[in-house]
Amino acid sequence: MDEAFQRAAAYISGAKRILAFTGAGLSTESGIPDFRSPGGIWDRYDPSDFEFQKIVSSKRAREAYWKMGTEFYGTMKDALPNPAHRALKQLEDSGKLDALVTQNIDHLHQKAGSSPEKIIEIHGTAFTVSCLECGKGYPRDEIEARLAAGESDPTCDACDGMLKPDTISFGQAMPQDRMEEAFHHAETCDLCMVLGSSLVVYPAAAVPVRAVERGARLLILNRDPTPLDNRADTVIRDPVGQVLPRIIQALSLDSSAG
Repeated sequence: MDEAFQRAAAYISGAKRILAFTGAGLSTESGIPDFRSPGGIWDRYDPSDFEFQKIVSSKRAREAYWKMGTEFYGTMKDALPNPAHRALKQLEDSGKLDALVTQNIDHLHQKAGSSPEKIIEIHGTAFTVSCLECGKGYPRDEIEARLAAGESDPTCDACDGMLKPDTISFGQAMPQDRMEEAFHHAETCDLCMVLGSSLVVYPAAAVPVRAVERGARLLILNRDPTPLDNRADTVIRDPVGQVLPRIIQALSLDSSAG
């Protein structure tokens, strides 16, 4: 094993309260394209067209938003967890994983078996839809069926209000309760693992920063450099789906612990 791999394994082995922070790099290994990468959604759509205020103020913007969302949702719905998602489930089973904060909206952590109470989806989820007026919720598949049947801008069947997937759009307020919970775990963890995140999207990227400020070790597994590399205890620039399972397997974590 190389030195960085050995350090990462030692940090995980010695930690008692691990915070995992996951980003798009984890999902790309399951075939979900990164919005910002070449060939991603923003190569084919202008992200400024989907700012929250445009969505709520323009029927035309909502129709374009649903069209884009349907395209992306189809890919996510069929995606399967990769070895990194399963390795995080093993880490949870060992009793070491305190929380799993994810920027991803694809439910792959849930599909891998991670406990819902451990997962904090700070950018929301694409798998449910809510009315912006009365708050009524819907399964995404139900709304997708209405879109497939010809609706272009579906509305709430209870109050005729606007419907929107439960994801955070540009200019939309972050969910305060989820952010507070994420920061709480950042302040109490002894190891923060950044997995597949470029750490350029704020305020989400402030979560690992808070962990470092409170004295936690920082382990970054990401293919590309991040703004926090110089504050990390160890950086490994290899695909997370290859590296993390190897580390967890090398540790032979006891699922009966914790």
